[in-house]
Amino acid sequence: MRAITQKSFGGPEVLELTDLPRPVAGPTEVLVRVAAAGVNPVELFIRSGAFPLIGQAPFTLGWDVSGVVEEVDPGVSRFQVGDEVYGMPYFPRAANGYAEYVAAPSRQLVRKPAGLSHAEAAALPLAGLTAWQMLVDTADVGEGQRVLVHGAGGGVGHLAVQIAKARGAHVIATASAGKHGFLRGLGADEVVDYRAADFTGTVDPVDIVIDTVGGDTPFRSLTVLRPGGILVTAVDKGNEELAKAAAAVDVRFAGISVEPDVVGLEALNALVEAGRLRPFVEQAFELADAAKAHEVVAGGHVQGKVVLTV
Repeated sequence: MRAITQKSFGGPEVLELTDLPRPVAGPTEVLVRVAAAGVNPVELFIRSGAFPLIGQAPFTLGWDVSGVVEEVDPGVSRFQVGDEVYGMPYFPRAANGYAEYVAAPSRQLVRKPAGLSHAEAAALPLAGLTAWQMLVDTADVGEGQRVLVHGAGGGVGHLAVQIAKARGAHVIATASAGKHGFLRGLGADEVVDYRAADFTGTVDPVDIVIDTVGGDTPFRSLTVLRPGGILVTAVDKGNEELAKAAAAVDVRFAGISVEPDVVGLEALNALVEAGRLRPFVEQAFELADAAKAHEVVAGGHVQGKVVLTV
């Protein structure tokens, strides 16, 4: 099968199209013929060696996949050959998603909603589960709460806006001015241009802050959180200084690492099918152009997600 591999750490140029043996589905697994694979910022850090999450090269990147079930282990009852599925298998262990075939545990996949293309479905798992696990599992967002989403135009952010809105929250989004129309279309009630205004002086107190940016942004966010509110970050989860600063102003602090979660994926599916959630794909690249896809993501201004089509 065709796959993207790298033999060393480095820039996008280390990503090579190569031929690898087709994986074999083991017990409880299915073999998926991949139609599209999502590209996430974490993969750029792994590729470069800055975050060697899956060890030393050679390896194949990728977790977000959408495709068609090709083979089913006899013990699997969830799927049949021909089913369209998507998911984020194995994270944070290697799943080898930038490839024509992936073997994955059946309970880390769900059926693809008919209303989503494979490219859109491949854009959803890692970013969508991150947003769901931050907002719902951790912050328990609900009706009438005020939620501030930083980096709202990106992969996690644009899905967090929709999830919070679907659960009845008032959503404030920070993003560059060019993404404001996009975010209002997704349901954001207020949008702040972080380049032109300091959100600490323009945003009224909120119950929940969703941080996908890091740096000084979560520290500054403490000033707009109500006592008893919660700051949830996907960036600075181990930041003890931030945790102490939050405690000092009677704010809860939580950092998350996304996990495979069939329950969360089914919840995302329900929102998709209800017309309350849709991943946005800004650009799709052929598998062979994975290096170009990484270059675009590295630019830091992607609206929604970038995917590979296989």
